[in-house]
Amino acid sequence: MEKEFVKKAVALEYDSDIHNAPKVTASGSRENAKNIIKVAMQNDIPIKKDQDLVEMLSQIETNQEIPIELYQAVSEVFSFIYGITNNKNKEKENI
Repeated sequence: MEKEFVKKAVALEYDSDIHNAPKVTASGSRENAKNIIKVAMQNDIPIKKDQDLVEMLSQIETNQEIPIELYQAVSEVFSFIYGITNNKNKEKENI
């Protein structure tokens, strides 16, 4: 399997009981990006590749909520993650 070069990665968090909007919890390039992805994989956190969105999100400071202009794009990511999580839960129920 060919190794993929990771330029940038951004981690998001959203808890509707605490936050008004999703916030950036980690952002980095090169080795830091690899570490963000490694931690996500170790914790079974879904990963969505979207270079354009990562580029925009990487401009936001860590622990800051995303701006309203990115709500729609980020909601698509959360929808993607929700779908993956639902599928995994259904698979576990069928075991």
